[in-house]
Amino acid sequence: MFKNPAELADRVLAGDPVTPDEALELLHTPDSELLDLVAAAARLRREHFGMTVKVNYLVNLKSGLCAEDCGYCSQRLNAGTDILKYSWLSPEKAVEQAEYGIKGGASRVCLVASGRGPSNREVDTVTRTVAALKDQHPDVEVCACLGILKDGQAEALGEAGVDAYNHNLNTAESNYASICSTHTYQDRVATVERAKQAGLSPCSGLIVGMRETDEQLVEALFALRELDSDSVPVNFLMPFDGTPLAGTWQLDPRKCLAILAVVRFVCPDKEIRMAGGREMHLRSLQPLALHVVNSLFLGDYLTSEGQAAQADLDMIADAGFTVLGAGPSAPEETAANRPAGSCAPCGSADDAAAPGSPAQVTASRGPVPATASPAAPGSASKGSGLPSAVAAQLSSGEPLPERGPGTRVRVTLNPTVRRRGAGTEVAPNA
Repeated sequence: MFKNPAELADRVLAGDPVTPDEALELLHTPDSELLDLVAAAARLRREHFGMTVKVNYLVNLKSGLCAEDCGYCSQRLNAGTDILKYSWLSPEKAVEQAEYGIKGGASRVCLVASGRGPSNREVDTVTRTVAALKDQHPDVEVCACLGILKDGQAEALGEAGVDAYNHNLNTAESNYASICSTHTYQDRVATVERAKQAGLSPCSGLIVGMRETDEQLVEALFALRELDSDSVPVNFLMPFDGTPLAGTWQLDPRKCLAILAVVRFVCPDKEIRMAGGREMHLRSLQPLALHVVNSLFLGDYLTSEGQAAQADLDMIADAGFTVLGAGPSAPEETAANRPAGSCAPCGSADDAAAPGSPAQVTASRGPVPATASPAAPGSASKGSGLPSAVAAQLSSGEPLPERGPGTRVRVTLNPTVRRRGAGTEVAPNA
């Protein structure tokens, strides 16, 4: 067994991968040693990706209207969530949406659609969108996320110019039946394999905080390593009201940072993306997480809002990183390149820019609710939305209790999920 994370990083750099037991031990790193874990993971990140950050942008081709019952998803069957619902965007409107992200520095556009999987006719719609996008932006990478694929569909997407396909495993096989009954874990594995066989770059990750144990989290990570996914989006559960996982709060910023570091140790040379829910759970530790991950998304989530895209670009620059493929300085903020919200998980429950012009998006956004972002230590106040006991401890400046090995964090904070476009109407193909 290793003595410390730095020693283990030396071993990984020499070609000796971590074991599940070692990954579990890393996950149980005490808070007092968390920076040592991050520093060791950062060495692996720099070895393979230097100081660059890949910026991705998602276009939501179809929202809601899903017959699957995934317990984490606000678009699930009979979900009592107030979200935008619309059918397929036209290729012209989809390209228009994609250009907002491209102008903001995105080198990959992810085309996402809700539902179990596409019909052949819907694949044709996507291929026309890809052709139109590639015609105007031939150098942009395109990742499709359309659900479970049938025979021949991955090949059709590849022939149209799709570079990658996203389909997340989401959780461990041993935990999968607890989050979904309308399809299986093996259905997801089969779709990723089908995409790989068609020559598409596999993109597959997970959602953490879904009542899984630490052992199940490690199980999922090693399944992703076995799958040899080129990019691994890590999403943090956003427990929407109206879903079975509503009210589930088992993450805190330190736990999330440790999880990302362990993902880097298990998949040292893969693109690792901090994705949906990062603003809610990583909060002020997001810049530190950039030393472990090397990818994020610009734009709003599928059904909820995040932080401003310009704030993400500033965060990247302030932390000493550069946007992959960008010039020496970040693009100047303009009305055209200022997406309303932040990044998202490719293929997660809540991940992409919804339709509508930036003006429409901005108009739909109100002030951030007081409960949307829990106060930083020492700043809790009346009306902060925190439980009184937690607020008192934060105001005192005393540190929060440290996570012990084997414990599962139960955060009692209940920040409001700001629903994307709630109360608005968007016509299909608007």
